[in-house]
Amino acid sequence: MESESKPARILISACLMGKPVRYNGSALSVSDEIIQRWQKEGRLVIVCPEMAAGMPVPRPPAEIQQGNGEAVLQGQARVIEQWGNDVSREFLQGAYQALELAQKSHCVLAILTEGSPSCGSSRIYDGHFDGTQRAGQGVTTALLRRHGIKVFSHHQFELADDFLRSASQI
Repeated sequence: MESESKPARILISACLMGKPVRYNGSALSVSDEIIQRWQKEGRLVIVCPEMAAGMPVPRPPAEIQQGNGEAVLQGQARVIEQWGNDVSREFLQGAYQALELAQKSHCVLAILTEGSPSCGSSRIYDGHFDGTQRAGQGVTTALLRRHGIKVFSHHQFELADDFLRSASQI
């Protein structure tokens, strides 16, 4: 069986793997034994939705206004850069490219960067560019969840590992 010969795959934000792809040209590198183990096991599939959509680095900060990622998917909210440029189309394109990569790679879960308008899984910035966060999910997270991919933040490695272990028992 394929599931016995190949480990379950995990989609992970490129910035968490040390890639300088964040809006300000930085990375958000994590050093965690679980991530190191997953990397050795060949489980990780690295993605940056914004880069997949062709957005530059650095780029202006962007936040979701009037909703969350699900609302952006429904056309009821927008992703706006700090200076007012609507980048909803790019964030949607990046989300769909991340979904395609996850599906082609048979990812069962994703570890994404909390707070991001693409990748936030439980918190996003509130759209006022003042550093305030609120409950919500990013565009990529919303799309992955719509398609049955479990999404965890970069603060939830142990929960993700527990999920992965329980999923492999099914």
